[in-house]
Amino acid sequence: MRKISIILALLCTAAAASAQVSVSHLRTAGLDKPLGVDPSAPLRVGWMLDSPRHDVVQQAYEITLKSGGRTIWKSGKTVSDNSTLVPLETSLQPGTAYTWTVRVWNNYGDVSKPVSAEFSTGLAKDGWKASWIGLTWDNPKTVPGPVYFRKSLKLSGRVKRAMLYATSHGIYELRINADKVGDSYLAPGWTSYHKTIQYQAYDVTSMLRSGGVELSAMVAPGWYASGMGWGEPDKRLRYGTDMALLYQLEIEYSNGKRETIVSDGSWDMSATGPVTAATLYDGETIDLTMPYEWKPATVLPANDAEIVASVAEPVRVRTVLSPVKCFTTPKGEKVLDFGQNLVGWEKLRIKGRKGQVVRISHAEVLDKEGNFYTANMRQAKVLSTFVLSGGNDVFEPCHTFYGFRYIRVEGIEGELDPADFSAVVADSSFDTVGEFTSSNKLVNQLQSNIYWGFKGNFVDIPTDCPQRDERLGWTGDAEFFFRTATFNGKVDNFFRKWLRSLRDDQTPRGGIPSVVPDIFFGHMGDYGCGWADCCTIIPWQHYMAYGDIEILREQYASMKAWVDFLLGKCDNYLLNTLNQPYGDWLFWSQDNDRSGESAVTSKALAAQCFMAGSTEIVAKSAELLGKADEAAHYYAELGKVREAFMNEYVTPNGLISSDTQTAYVLALYFGLLPENLRQQAADRLAANAKKYGYHVTTGFLGTPHICEVLSEYGYSDVAYKLLLQESCPSWIYPVKLGATTIWERWDSIKPDGSIIGGMNSFNHYSYGSIGDWLYRYAVGIRETSPGYRSFTVDPHAGGAFKFMEGSTVTPYGRIRVKWEADGDVIRSLEVSIPAGTRADVHCPDGRIRNLGSGTYGFGVELED
Repeated sequence: MRKISIILALLCTAAAASAQVSVSHLRTAGLDKPLGVDPSAPLRVGWMLDSPRHDVVQQAYEITLKSGGRTIWKSGKTVSDNSTLVPLETSLQPGTAYTWTVRVWNNYGDVSKPVSAEFSTGLAKDGWKASWIGLTWDNPKTVPGPVYFRKSLKLSGRVKRAMLYATSHGIYELRINADKVGDSYLAPGWTSYHKTIQYQAYDVTSMLRSGGVELSAMVAPGWYASGMGWGEPDKRLRYGTDMALLYQLEIEYSNGKRETIVSDGSWDMSATGPVTAATLYDGETIDLTMPYEWKPATVLPANDAEIVASVAEPVRVRTVLSPVKCFTTPKGEKVLDFGQNLVGWEKLRIKGRKGQVVRISHAEVLDKEGNFYTANMRQAKVLSTFVLSGGNDVFEPCHTFYGFRYIRVEGIEGELDPADFSAVVADSSFDTVGEFTSSNKLVNQLQSNIYWGFKGNFVDIPTDCPQRDERLGWTGDAEFFFRTATFNGKVDNFFRKWLRSLRDDQTPRGGIPSVVPDIFFGHMGDYGCGWADCCTIIPWQHYMAYGDIEILREQYASMKAWVDFLLGKCDNYLLNTLNQPYGDWLFWSQDNDRSGESAVTSKALAAQCFMAGSTEIVAKSAELLGKADEAAHYYAELGKVREAFMNEYVTPNGLISSDTQTAYVLALYFGLLPENLRQQAADRLAANAKKYGYHVTTGFLGTPHICEVLSEYGYSDVAYKLLLQESCPSWIYPVKLGATTIWERWDSIKPDGSIIGGMNSFNHYSYGSIGDWLYRYAVGIRETSPGYRSFTVDPHAGGAFKFMEGSTVTPYGRIRVKWEADGDVIRSLEVSIPAGTRADVHCPDGRIRNLGSGTYGFGVELED
């Protein structure tokens, strides 16, 4: 039994009061030193407080905004505890560099030293002077090739400041005097191109030296024109067949003179050059013997899409891996293993014969016999082809990306030298915020798999998979994984960008496409419940994770339109009139199922649950946004939706008609059951898990919430049994087979080593949604107010874990929790609470303590 409780407050001291509070992690519009901020949009800034004291709260701040050394605006000392979304209450000029400085006062009277951050604004909406230039292919089923552009420039003097603004139809790469501009890739990113195209801004001051300058660019098909979807290239869908560039260089000289260089008919262009082909599915061909054929550039008409400033982090390279193994397969294939399923491209350094051809194929796994396996790529060729110059060549096919762990090399004689090869990892470059470790190595690998799947599928948009002939922004996958994503990365801006595309692609009747951006242009259906509900669930969970009510304001009309569409399709508040396309996708099913063991959940039942969830979110959002009448309306509708569910799907004794794990999970998670039936439903769920030998049988709809629901109703022991199950279907089964990312199917590889054909990705993050439970329940970090201004620390020990530690960076700072346990009883707990927040900490002695910022330790002595 517990004998004594020990509380340890781990304090730090400082000699001077001035060191008792400091400010860090300054962000402008959620970004670190952004370039090209929209000058017409309200701008908010934020920071984090650091202090060795406990119970620290900001009491006031002072912000000074300067440009060119001149003060533009001062807030004065403003009494406020807001440190995350502080508005700059002044107008901004386009194309201008700014610096803002902040200092804060805390509740002890300490004052921080001033800390500064820089940013610059982009062009005004009418500030574009450039013209679109490029080349159009006449056949709409023909995949365009890359197009090159160049212009020579003679500078008029010493450059004080130079900003380059650019976008394209396709993905672009910019160079000045052969040097790459910026460190991003795959710009301008993927949006609903017919509605919105992003542009990027670059500070190129240091690249413009006196004298002559060569400006150049290449535009490759990218998402715009590669052809997306399934089938052969001529059957894939694309936004257009023009490869076009929009380019504007604003130069300010030291003598005060200004000059603007724009894309227009004075440029040259070439349809030939070293990169001869580059599409997302089929790969890239680089021929270093191919000459340019320059001719005057063609000016193209502008389309109706709005050109907008980028709001999210670009795709960057932050990791490069070396091969861990070089071997020859039983078929005689030369293969390199990088030890990790990743997303990006290879880099090859080689010296060979002029005209020599090297081909590199990409694969995620080897087959049962140990041979290179590409059948799951379907029609995607995923092939790099390099034609050598005869000199010392470096090949880096960065105008596409691949999902791979293994590469097969053809065209190099003799043994491969692993030192000549590397794997370049590309992802949207938002901050990594989560850390997790435990006493269970298999679960640690599971978390690693979740993280790598997250990185690989967050390449400008949230995709289902990064390797085969798909790579689309499936709405459901993004929704199921969103909360897990927030524990692993700072994805607020990433999803703000994507949600704009969702608004752009929403159908006139309020439906939501299955994929966003919608390459099918509304022809693939707009009523997939569970998938389309991302339009309500993601904004709400975004608000809870980051505390920004503006995301609800931006998305409210879209959220409301979706719920109105669903309610309008009901028969007496029962949503059984739509033929749901997906349901509990990829649920566990038994081969040759003669006895009905497969976990089939009624699609209409699941749709009713998600409709209830979306209706409640719209009601709560309306309430927060001051729309009282609309809130009352949707709360009333919610009651009728719940009543219809009870009448149609639940017996008087509480049996839900499908009697599957997913059915009970969704009914409990979305609050469809009255209070008196909830515990018995959880009991049925736990019994169902036991019936299946503590295997999870849920598909994409049920998996994100099954362990959460079990823990909420007193069955964390069952949740741990599901987590730690090692045979299929389970999360640990792929880990035991050597997986380094999350699989699309529970049984992508069968126990006998055979691989399921067809739709079978080995990097598919949906089932990685268990990561949310690891952080929220196993570690125990759960927000109780938006943005983690307040939260609870309530770890659920179990599964014979000796210790578990997790942390995540919130808008206020890092929350860290570590516990140690004997059996399933926690005997010690360490908690770090960031400044400006409070937490209800469930301590090992059974008490709940409400604590302010600081680092605390709690322990109990146990007596046999």
